[in-house]
Amino acid sequence: MLVQPDPTFYPSAREAMRGPRERHAYVALLDAQGEGRPDALATVDLDPSSPGYGAVANVTDMPVAGDELHHFGWNVCSAALCPYAPHPHVERRYLIVPGLRSSRVYVFDTKPDPLRPTLVKTIEPATLAERTGYSRPHTVHCGTDAIYVSALGDAAGDAPGGVFMLDHDTFEPLGRWEVERGPQRLHYDFWWHLGHDTMITSEWGTPNMIEAGPDLNLLVNRQYGHRLHVWDLRKRVHLQEIDLGDQHQMALELRPAHDPTKTYGFVNTVISVEDLSANIFTWYLEDGEWKAKKVITIPAEPADPALLPEPLKGFGAVPPLVTDISLTLDDRILLVSAWGTGELLAYDVSDPFNPRQTGSVRIGGIVGRTAHPGSPGVARNGGPQMVETSRDGRRVYFTNSLYRSWDDVFYPDGVTSWLAKADLAGDGSLSLDAGFLADFAGDGRRAHQVRLQGGDASSDSYCFP
Repeated sequence: MLVQPDPTFYPSAREAMRGPRERHAYVALLDAQGEGRPDALATVDLDPSSPGYGAVANVTDMPVAGDELHHFGWNVCSAALCPYAPHPHVERRYLIVPGLRSSRVYVFDTKPDPLRPTLVKTIEPATLAERTGYSRPHTVHCGTDAIYVSALGDAAGDAPGGVFMLDHDTFEPLGRWEVERGPQRLHYDFWWHLGHDTMITSEWGTPNMIEAGPDLNLLVNRQYGHRLHVWDLRKRVHLQEIDLGDQHQMALELRPAHDPTKTYGFVNTVISVEDLSANIFTWYLEDGEWKAKKVITIPAEPADPALLPEPLKGFGAVPPLVTDISLTLDDRILLVSAWGTGELLAYDVSDPFNPRQTGSVRIGGIVGRTAHPGSPGVARNGGPQMVETSRDGRRVYFTNSLYRSWDDVFYPDGVTSWLAKADLAGDGSLSLDAGFLADFAGDGRRAHQVRLQGGDASSDSYCFP
């Protein structure tokens, strides 16, 4: 019998862009109260020919409450086709779903019924702490040799945070990834340049710095993360630290170029303590040294203090609060979500050092409360937050909840949650799809991470240009 690789694996991003259109999305839902009711994994219909287009097709509850589901991911992906990958015939069928607050990790099988994932394994917090020394699992990426998961801190909620690994077949924790961490203490996201054996990590804060909500004292004193760290991916040792400037607080999402011959990527910082702006940096390799350059500044917008939540009243402005970014597979368009102002922006980053804005749509926002075109009379709260782009780069899906305790500070009236879709044109312009809005108001839980069936712009990494 001829054994074929999974048809959703592609050797290059260029080939992935030619793949079939996604038919459904998986969305993490978190309980707004954080107690009593469990979080859930929802399936949303993305097929425009379906009578259920834009509707929630299924909701699978977690077995217990209090997880705060966050950035989940696939067990394997196109990295399995790398020349040195030991498992080219595995299947993209399991979703690895971490609970950021509980430190529990779930494994769901999507193969028996893609619309109704089945829970097949649970890694308990005690097991995770014993085998890795970490807690608060946050982001999942499928690597060439294992499943990689970031964690924000140790079991006590203090630094250092880092990365641990799960076995591809058993999903058992293998241990902490770092052999020598050097000066790295704070942690958030991680990604890699496979062609250059390099990992990049970013910084937010320890669990004790973030779980109760934003700490204005920490923010004013510039104590949240503002650095990138460069690692030898194979040797697992720290190589270099890049300071973005301590005024640029909370260096979050990392999006490297998908072409493995390119040595650059993008990272967002949430807020500047000098002017409330949000900023995008390009990191790059030059003459053997990794560097970073600020390439996009999104300013705060003046606002009536009466309309602002308590922490912002004295500033008379609403910060953009850029909390997520997404890079199309052709490395051409960067999508940027401004959760505070309720704006999704698009930039042409064909020249990664000179981005050019090409599009913008608005929905929600701390002050604006902009309606969706499909329901023009309904004010929306929250704002574009977790953003995911289809493989062909034509559709952008985004949700509106950040993190329960942070939602409650910036949107004190609560976040009524939704999943929206924007169409991305060839010239980089954006338009909201008036016929698509998965509304979770009836469910009452808040939507966060989105994963697309068959992969998306931030699920996979590629070893061939």
